[in-house]
Amino acid sequence: MSQETVLAAPIESIGSPLLWAVTIALLLGLLAVDFAITRRPHDVPMREAVGWTVFYMALPVVFGLILWPLYGGTVSVEFFTGWVVEKSLSVDNLFVFMLLLTAFAVPRELAQRVLLYGIVGALVLRAVFIAAGAAVISSGTWAFLLFGAVLLATAIKVLREAGGDGEKTVDIDEMRSVRLMRKLMPVTNRYHGAVLTVREAGRRTLTPMALVVVAVFMTDIVFAVDSVPAVYGVTSDPYIVFATNVFALLGLRALYFVLRNALGKLRHLDYGLGIILAFIGVKLVLHWAHDVWTWLPMVPTPLSLVVIIVVLTTVTLTSLAANRRDEARNTKDPENSDQVPTAS
Repeated sequence: MSQETVLAAPIESIGSPLLWAVTIALLLGLLAVDFAITRRPHDVPMREAVGWTVFYMALPVVFGLILWPLYGGTVSVEFFTGWVVEKSLSVDNLFVFMLLLTAFAVPRELAQRVLLYGIVGALVLRAVFIAAGAAVISSGTWAFLLFGAVLLATAIKVLREAGGDGEKTVDIDEMRSVRLMRKLMPVTNRYHGAVLTVREAGRRTLTPMALVVVAVFMTDIVFAVDSVPAVYGVTSDPYIVFATNVFALLGLRALYFVLRNALGKLRHLDYGLGIILAFIGVKLVLHWAHDVWTWLPMVPTPLSLVVIIVVLTTVTLTSLAANRRDEARNTKDPENSDQVPTAS
């Protein structure tokens, strides 16, 4: 296929207007349910969190199986692969959210509302980035080279920062978004439930809740830059890209409370994410290069799915093994028993 043909070819998508409408209606309905659940602030018990997590994990499985007879195995495998990529990246989102909630001293009963705001912000930003990505891809295969370079640069950054000494922390006073908000409006020194602003001394004042929501939105932008090119490395169908993001993000609120104690134990997660981003980056570069030099191989989607699952399984097992070694060492040396393994 010539370069001119590629530039002229529109992006093929299974997303008919009806399918888009049904998907968006389902998304809005699920978000409405989440807002109704979080309207009454409460600390989420494990039983409730596990129930919603199972529900949100089952949804994409059912959706992917429905795609198979309707649109073929290739589309279904692309969806499952993209969903696994987005879900693995979303776990890193959760770790950052956990740091922000700790740094802002968010009351436990308000955590789920903060997470929900973060998920809504992420969905909006992903939709914008997906539309922009589709426009870039339709302009030519050079877009795959661009996306590949972004992912490779991100992978290098993630791998360099992985496994650092000491626990990761967030200095909220150094966050530009927080400093800007404090310059624009005064901020109360305590939370007032889930509201973002209150009136004090006759003037409108921000609550700490507003600051943490803005901070979460800013991190959403960073994750969108990494996430959308990654899933475009699996499929060029904007609808599938959108669906994978929706199903990966919707269950984050409940998953956070399930993994709240386990997140810090996945000490090698950043290594795995760095490897996955690098792998998809190479895949995108090869996709571009194959159009120029046809003898170069392209990475099939089923192979991508296998590689991603193997990497995630490996880093989980190595993290658990490292934690067991530390526990055994602390048992023999009680003086070091208060040292917490580095979270990644």
